[in-house]
Amino acid sequence: MTCSHNGQHSAKLLHRTVRARAADGVDCHPGAPPRRGAPDPDDHTPGDHDAAAAIVQTMQQTAQWLGIILPDYSVHTIRKDLKTLRRYGILEQRMYRWGYYLGSGVFTSDELRAALQALASQAQHQGDPRIRKLYSTLERRLRGLNLELQGQLFYPVRTHLSRTIVYTDPDEMMAKGHYRRTLFHALDVVERAIATGQSLELMRHRDPYGSMGTGHLTVYPLQLIYADTAWYLLYEHLHNQHLEIARVDRLSEQVTALDYECRSLQAQTQRLEVAHQLLKQGWGLYLGTSEEQQQERSGQGKLVSVKVRFFHPVAEFILEGERRHPSQRLRRGHTQGDPHVDFSVQLPPRSLREFSHWVNRFMHLAQILTPKELAAQHRQNALALAQRYAPDSP
Repeated sequence: MTCSHNGQHSAKLLHRTVRARAADGVDCHPGAPPRRGAPDPDDHTPGDHDAAAAIVQTMQQTAQWLGIILPDYSVHTIRKDLKTLRRYGILEQRMYRWGYYLGSGVFTSDELRAALQALASQAQHQGDPRIRKLYSTLERRLRGLNLELQGQLFYPVRTHLSRTIVYTDPDEMMAKGHYRRTLFHALDVVERAIATGQSLELMRHRDPYGSMGTGHLTVYPLQLIYADTAWYLLYEHLHNQHLEIARVDRLSEQVTALDYECRSLQAQTQRLEVAHQLLKQGWGLYLGTSEEQQQERSGQGKLVSVKVRFFHPVAEFILEGERRHPSQRLRRGHTQGDPHVDFSVQLPPRSLREFSHWVNRFMHLAQILTPKELAAQHRQNALALAQRYAPDSP
């Protein structure tokens, strides 16, 4: 079953969309590359009758492919539409030889450049297969503008270097012979379900830490999240409204749309806000058990006061992080003449494990002071690490 929400598109808008897309001299269905050097239909010269006729033919083919019934629009109507777009600044006053686009009508050149850089980072470093295809299409369509700007449009002034540690692109997996049968092969289904409130049955096929279990899940998917080195799926269990986050590559490509009525986008948004409030209160991606979440939401959940002492030279780095957590407090001090910084934070018990992982990266330059149980565990971990480096250890 798939969800269908009521809504009607304007026939005139669809017709104008088809006419504008067909007028750029390219095939309009997905995956078709633009014809290089196509004439600008709005640049009417006495000898361009054949080119204009080809545009009309492409327009009708596109309409047929989209399932839209169009009247027999004239070449004059197409030219009039394009002139109108130019008059209102949606299209620029120049030739478009690689297809029409609305970027410079919606953004300034600087704003468009910033948007493209964000897409490039997500495509290249976070390995988003959908964004990779979109960015490739934009590179083709914006080639003319990039040439006018002497290559500045696509120069990566900004980027986000956090790289995914797993394969995410099905095309790349096939090309390299690394087919993983993960949920990355069905992300289009998941994204549609998120946007329409469709419930799904998923399959978790790996649980390396033994904390979440494997098997079938019946959920409302809420959001795809990139964090640190991987993509995650945030979802809500149907049977108990438990919110959970799982790594996408640990979920199977087996996805089934369930025969339940779709819920509204408002309901999706409300549950998404609850999940992000839990993320804000905690540390890391673990949202706790269903009971813990209910207690936190009702204000009955108890917070743990955690204090960690950081020593030079890490102390200065800790001081720089003014927004690691909403409840954090930083205080300078000295230990036997050596400067240190005390980092205090209020956390739900569910987050202590992930917080400890963060502290561990600072090795001997961090000491947990409270709570006593967490400090004892941190000390025991340090002794176990020292034992691994003992001369007589295997």
